[in-house]
Amino acid sequence: MIEEKYGISMGLGAVVDAEDFRPWLHDARINGEIGDFYWSRYRRLLNLKGLPKSVIDATDEVTDRVLDRLGDPKNMTPWSRRGMVVGHVQSGKTANYTGLICKAADAGYRLIVVIAGIHNNLRNQTQARIDEGFIGRDTGRLAHANKAQRQKIIGVGTFDQREFPVSLTNTLRDFNKATATTNTSQIGQYNVPVVLVIKKNSSTLKNLLEWLKEHSVHQGTQMVSQPMLLIDDEADNASINTAYSRDEVTRINGQIRELLSLFHRSCYVGYTATPFANIFIDPDTDDEALKQDLFPRHFIIGLDAPSNYFGAQKVFLDARDRHVRLIDDNEDILPMKHKIDHPVDVLPDSLVRAVRAFIVARAIRNARGQQASHASMLVNASRFTDVQGRLRSKVADVVSHIRDAVAVDGGKGRAALLQNPEIAALHAVWEAEYADAEGAGWSEVQARLHEVLVAARVVEVNASKRSQPLDYEQGGEHGVTVIAVGGFSLSRGLTLEGLTISYFLRNSMMYDTLMQMGRWFGYRPGYEDLCRVWIPADGVGWYAHIHEAMDDLQAQLKRMELAKATPEQFGLTVRSHPESLIVTARNKMGSGKELPVKVGLAENLIETTRIVLDSPQLEANIRAGEGLLAAAVKAGVLVVSRPRGYLLKGVRVNSIMDFLREYRTELGVRPVNPLTDPKLINDYIEARAASELAEWDIFIASSTRKDMKPLPFAGLDIVPYELSVDADLAKSGVLAFSGASRRIGSAEDESEGLEEQQITDAKEKFRLSRDDKKLPKTVNPRIYRQVSGRHPLLILRLVKPKLDATRSAGEDVEGVLAWGLSFPSSQIGGGTVEYVVNTIRMREMFGEEEIEEEALGDSE
Repeated sequence: MIEEKYGISMGLGAVVDAEDFRPWLHDARINGEIGDFYWSRYRRLLNLKGLPKSVIDATDEVTDRVLDRLGDPKNMTPWSRRGMVVGHVQSGKTANYTGLICKAADAGYRLIVVIAGIHNNLRNQTQARIDEGFIGRDTGRLAHANKAQRQKIIGVGTFDQREFPVSLTNTLRDFNKATATTNTSQIGQYNVPVVLVIKKNSSTLKNLLEWLKEHSVHQGTQMVSQPMLLIDDEADNASINTAYSRDEVTRINGQIRELLSLFHRSCYVGYTATPFANIFIDPDTDDEALKQDLFPRHFIIGLDAPSNYFGAQKVFLDARDRHVRLIDDNEDILPMKHKIDHPVDVLPDSLVRAVRAFIVARAIRNARGQQASHASMLVNASRFTDVQGRLRSKVADVVSHIRDAVAVDGGKGRAALLQNPEIAALHAVWEAEYADAEGAGWSEVQARLHEVLVAARVVEVNASKRSQPLDYEQGGEHGVTVIAVGGFSLSRGLTLEGLTISYFLRNSMMYDTLMQMGRWFGYRPGYEDLCRVWIPADGVGWYAHIHEAMDDLQAQLKRMELAKATPEQFGLTVRSHPESLIVTARNKMGSGKELPVKVGLAENLIETTRIVLDSPQLEANIRAGEGLLAAAVKAGVLVVSRPRGYLLKGVRVNSIMDFLREYRTELGVRPVNPLTDPKLINDYIEARAASELAEWDIFIASSTRKDMKPLPFAGLDIVPYELSVDADLAKSGVLAFSGASRRIGSAEDESEGLEEQQITDAKEKFRLSRDDKKLPKTVNPRIYRQVSGRHPLLILRLVKPKLDATRSAGEDVEGVLAWGLSFPSSQIGGGTVEYVVNTIRMREMFGEEEIEEEALGDSE
């Protein structure tokens, strides 16, 4: 724990400012115009919670940066400010904006509105965090009429009770006009701040707008003349989230804009971990997004996660073997695609094993002295609330059987392993997962099983009437032990305290959806080694890939800070990111229109992950690759043997373009990856063919597996890579490869063509850019694309699809030629090409909308 507390660091992140930024905070502090009451209380609370001083200091500095970019509340002339803070999922964004609220209140902001998610459970949880960190009283108790209960002091209130902000919402209820009106007498002359935590819901926003208008009429202009801060938590949700109709999106967006316009002085700060959203990506035109009133035109700030952050890098890249377990037994029982009436008669063995792992892990945590801490398990395996209910029932049965077994035989020591199959199964999970864990001998685990199972609850968290609140306040000296079964509600902002085991069976390919569903990210002090994520193999690849995309955006933010770029320029950069194609098209999925998207390929890798399953075309593709190599050799290019294949350096661009024109991933209009469209790529290359893309390197990758038979290719013996393919798509005639990182190859492929010193220097630069200054096992291959003066790289690879899927589709494929294009940095202005996305085609490619049954309508 000493290392955890004192060996943790946190960077300050990057800031991209508008050209007219003028700081005011420093002078205001020197002039004594700003107090320190709310922030000093909150800082003491963070310290009491055990946060390292370096992290608290970094939070102090970052919240100062944000506050400095808000309007000066002492400036009485009308102003409005719009900004965005980009963090990581479960990395402490709520703690950050709670600190910002405290400092804004100290500076003189008198009305603060927090818009927190689209479900009651998230709004209630956020209210509780604001109660603890800013208000200092339990607003749920304040809402009761019993005066004896009215003064429950919590959190920051235990340090200093000279004043308390007024809350017009509480942990029990969202905003209500009648309740707010009865509290207006407390507002008085705005000597203390007024705060509201509301749901992102059009009817709630309508009520608030009506009340503010009525109240401002009755009270003159007193309220609307106050400086107002609006925090939009999960700012991308209900903006592009496809669970909402476009009308609902427009309504909520318009209501937020109207709310801001009511005040003469207002600030909007959107917090998000997934900035692929409509404030950046407007599917119609580039210009339209910049005109939007919520576009963060004044500032964008990137939050660095502390070095102890348990995120995608650790889970899916650095320590994948430790933390990730693959789900491969669900299709006959709970297929990825199922209907609302799908029965759940039994559970997949993998889910039963995950439940057992949770029980064992909780026992180990108790043995480590963490019994007062909370422990949670997440089960997110269906988008339908009805199916979630059936899952919850079956998981509860599993826990009940284990509880009964332990009650009967748990005290019999080693003999229980022979007499009771349930206890033997727990022992098998302990042996496979945790035998080497510190303080986790089987005898200690078995001795703790009874107390774990007595406390364990299995709850449903969704929009159904069966749903139960995740109440972590009831833990007491033993903490809460809970298995939460849910879907959409578990995917957005909701914090599962002490999350140890996750079982995730979803097939969404949307960046924002996948990242937000990553509730397993966060902080795991004292039990990180026990955390496990059960997930399908494809999901592992998508998360690793998405991590790289998000990492790219954070790095881009830092580069744009150094270049003194503006938020508008960063917005354009995000919108031209190749991965924004998916988000853009999905945002307009219902329209069936063709829409132009500008795509930038500099410093990106494009791969053929989807190819039509057609034998004549596959053979023609191999001939195109062999023809390319033959032409290069004829032109005098040498074929050099490398440890993992063969390298050709200095191939003329015309040969590369000829190959790309001949190679086909599709026939007719079959749906494949739009990024491998030959027109898109050739347009990009052609604009640079006479300069930075004039000469190419070609790497023919060959697997190092000893048990694979080599295949002949252009006179060379090439060992193919065996990769899984999507069985459903194979039946429909499309090979969809799923490699380890949703990539066909590995990061080190892109180092080919570089000198050893260049590779060493690139890795060192990457190491120094990381907060922990450590070089991870898997580096971001973008570092190789950024090496000055490097050639573009074409990677050719023979891939052997796993045969079951292709045979069921009527084909037996031995080797498929796949390619990857690794583009270096570009110095040519603009750097983008226009691509027209047909949304009907994208729907065929990525599937129908991921709409939760529970998210339809205003069910809450």
